[in-house]
Amino acid sequence: MNPNRKTLFGYRDLLKELVSRDLKLKYRRSFLGYVWSVLNPLMIMVIMYIVFSNIFRWNIPYYPVYLISGQMMFNFFSASTTQSIYSITDNASLLKKTYVPKYIFTLSKVTSGMLDFLFSLGAMFLVIIFTKTPFHWSMLAIPLVAAQLYLFCLGVGLFMSAANVFFRDIQYIYSALLTAWMYATPIFYPFELLPDRLKVIIKLINPLYSYVTQFRDVIISGHLPGYRLLLMGIGFSALALAVGSFTFSRTQDKFILYI
Repeated sequence: MNPNRKTLFGYRDLLKELVSRDLKLKYRRSFLGYVWSVLNPLMIMVIMYIVFSNIFRWNIPYYPVYLISGQMMFNFFSASTTQSIYSITDNASLLKKTYVPKYIFTLSKVTSGMLDFLFSLGAMFLVIIFTKTPFHWSMLAIPLVAAQLYLFCLGVGLFMSAANVFFRDIQYIYSALLTAWMYATPIFYPFELLPDRLKVIIKLINPLYSYVTQFRDVIISGHLPGYRLLLMGIGFSALALAVGSFTFSRTQDKFILYI
């Protein structure tokens, strides 16, 4: 896959249509529609807050904001990559009838996930206002963090969508992996609570640690991410995109034989 800018630009209308279709399908027959993009993270955050704040009683400043910020980042990653798994197989009939760049289906899933993430920012800002969490100028760097996660999700999505064409069991394996990944990411617990040895392991092998921590830095701590954390996040994004693109490009010509 070598999606040069001209090719992608030429199919921009198709990309818009696919993203629009994904969003409409997600909220079809729903009375509140897109409002659920705000209500859903709020409801989950409230439930998690009640459970974890009462059971564990962690002394985390602005815990509701801490909770929803980590939850939003993980949900973006989980939803976009899970949907990406089926992006090729679910469009088999179209791929057999006409030529379109195959990667555009995976790109549309990650992009629709990004739009859901942007909608959910409304929920986060409501929590910030309700809990009287200070607003910081560093929040202007939210797009910087979101862009890193977007590219990471795209890389993982390309790899998973290609793998699922040949190994359909990948969807079940990935579901179990996501559960472990969630607990290995400091979403509802303080990272400082972990043993030093485990901290080092998570920092080195869990890219979501970098993105979640950067996100909380700009929202709660009120400062830009440190250069080491930023370089780590960019590095994970670049590596995932390189591996995903390479795998997808090397196998895409065989998709038609297996879908």
